[in-house]
Amino acid sequence: MKRLTNFLVGVLLSVLVLGVKPVMAQDPLEVGPDVCKLIFENERVRVLDAQFKVGGKIAMHSHPDHFAYVLSPGKMRLSYPDGTSKDIEVKIGDVMWLNAETHAGENIGTTEVHLLVVELKEPQPGKGG
Repeated sequence: MKRLTNFLVGVLLSVLVLGVKPVMAQDPLEVGPDVCKLIFENERVRVLDAQFKVGGKIAMHSHPDHFAYVLSPGKMRLSYPDGTSKDIEVKIGDVMWLNAETHAGENIGTTEVHLLVVELKEPQPGKGG
């Protein structure tokens, strides 16, 4: 028990004194290399090609503010760290704006879903950065 207490105190001190940030969800390119491919990046945006086969999934990951343009329609489930989820049906040409968030994704439909995801690297004015 004493070792566990010492360990937890050490972690807490690291966070408070050294400014170590808690581990956040990972980059979609790292957790879903079979789903997401980088197609463009510069100092202001990052563009991902996301292709979800029927039943395809991507683990929990984070995005800054971003939008997705639908290239192939289908039905997706987005799951969030708090255990909630929402199902969305997307059509060709739909554009979805998403504020910075962490989620997992799963194709729950009967067709492949293909998205162009554009992440904005600059924070929204007035949100710091």
